[in-house]
Amino acid sequence: QVQLVESGGGLVQAGGSLRLSCTASGRAISTIVIGWFRQAPGKEREFVGVLGRYDGTLYVDSVKGRFTIYRDNAKNTAYLQMNNLKPEDTAVYYCAADEGSLLRTTPHQYDYWGQGTQVTVSS
Repeated sequence: QVQLVESGGGLVQAGGSLRLSCTASGRAISTIVIGWFRQAPGKEREFVGVLGRYDGTLYVDSVKGRFTIYRDNAKNTAYLQMNNLKPEDTAVYYCAADEGSLLRTTPHQYDYWGQGTQVTVSS
């Protein structure tokens, strides 16, 4: 069983930066795949990026070059660093964990979820 707790959301102006944290318990974060998703009002949950067990990453095209996922094994925490934020990045952001080894990109492939954190980017 894996528990995930997110933090770091907030309100930022366009062009600004935020870093979201996803702290895991019940399993070493180096042994799980961490995905990040977001959901804007009235829209489906959308894949943002994923960090694999062997440090491979994959991102949706709209965030490539702006967002970075990485982890700190000592803190058992994964991070989503978001730079050059745009109003269209506004959403509730979720981290998710999968105990497999593939870089999964759809929500139903993940077994464990954080509670979500709101990111609002003003223009």
